[in-house]
Amino acid sequence: MKYRTVAVSTAAALAATALLSGCGSSDDGGDEPAASGPASLTYWAWAPGLDKVADIWNKGPGKEAGITVTVKKQASGDDLVTKIITAAKAHKAPDLVQAEYQALPTLVSNDVLADISDEAGDAKSQFADGIWQQTTLGSDALYALPQDSGPLMFYYRQDLFKKYGLTVPTTWDEFAGTARALKEKAPDKDLTTFSSNDSGLFAGLAQQAGAKWWTTGGDKWKVAIDDPATQKVADFWGGLVKEGAIDNQPMYTPAWNKALNTGKQVAWVSAVWAPGTLTTAAPETKGKWAMAPLPQWTAGDNVTGSWGGSSTAVTNDSKNKKAAATFAKWLNTDPEALAALVKEGGIYPAATAAQTGDALAEAPDYFSEQPDFYTEAAKIAQGTAPAAWGPNVNVAYSAFKDNFAAAAKDRSDFGTALTAMQDATVADLKKQGFGVSE
Repeated sequence: MKYRTVAVSTAAALAATALLSGCGSSDDGGDEPAASGPASLTYWAWAPGLDKVADIWNKGPGKEAGITVTVKKQASGDDLVTKIITAAKAHKAPDLVQAEYQALPTLVSNDVLADISDEAGDAKSQFADGIWQQTTLGSDALYALPQDSGPLMFYYRQDLFKKYGLTVPTTWDEFAGTARALKEKAPDKDLTTFSSNDSGLFAGLAQQAGAKWWTTGGDKWKVAIDDPATQKVADFWGGLVKEGAIDNQPMYTPAWNKALNTGKQVAWVSAVWAPGTLTTAAPETKGKWAMAPLPQWTAGDNVTGSWGGSSTAVTNDSKNKKAAATFAKWLNTDPEALAALVKEGGIYPAATAAQTGDALAEAPDYFSEQPDFYTEAAKIAQGTAPAAWGPNVNVAYSAFKDNFAAAAKDRSDFGTALTAMQDATVADLKKQGFGVSE
């Protein structure tokens, strides 16, 4: 495998495409014109109900255009990334793939994804800038169309906040004060917990603070996981854990579910998809929760990070790239398609128009007491900060879990854990053969 440099604009400092590993060869069809006429496309995806959405396409606009899409259900996360890269090396990748935003640089660096800026670049205005940037990697290219997003928000028990005289925090300083106030009034309760299991949440909190973990300069990557913005986030949460103002147990465990369900934990920093989790984790507290914007580092700002979200990408192996891009654009911008994605897949669409559309006109059943849930969510989503992903997010996330788990358990310095996460990520890039600037 050889590495090649891809030119990007100087302004694209966030681009994760300056140094890409090219696995293709001259016979992979990557530079051939897209096929025209009837096309049968294969789409690898994991979101529920996508086959039903594809049926709408196949019976309507797809039938008229002579383009048929078959969805093949896949595992998500690293499993799919590994599978699609392996398939691409054998030139047997599907036409389309559902890819999480943080996986895009890895797929691009392995020459898996096609640039569809000519076919779908005009859709930019239909998405928040911070979301669109994750599919361009800060360059002039477009490697996917945003499908769903996970803007971070603050969830809290209205009844318990009232009982203990707590005010919904609008800044992180207020958040810390609220945690301490609750401990004074109810020592057996916690405002929330710091979870070493959830790398994506930590990444989103760092994004909100202005972190840019992977950037490029010339033909080298720069890793800044331990930048001042992330240090600020790590010190904030580490300080609360160390003083015992919040819990230090991981989320998504039976103990965590019980804490939510019994009111031992009275708030949760999570994403727009949280209602679904709460429905299962804390069924007895339905109707007692409310959602508010994420606390801000600067009072009056409207900035949030992302936790989760995926896109629809076209592969270089596709012999019908134009047809595939046409479907990807329809899937993520057409009102009927977006409504079906919400209904069948339960996703929060990345397209801004759909966030306030009829499909999300009613609040989640779990939040029936907050009828403007999705109206407020759409306002929050507009402030989504850009993310700067690199080709080894999986390594960084693994290092986070290992090092922050130990720090949280011992209530020790989070800064040391952050440095270890940085060092592991840099070492892995060098091991893979990427140029890294110190």
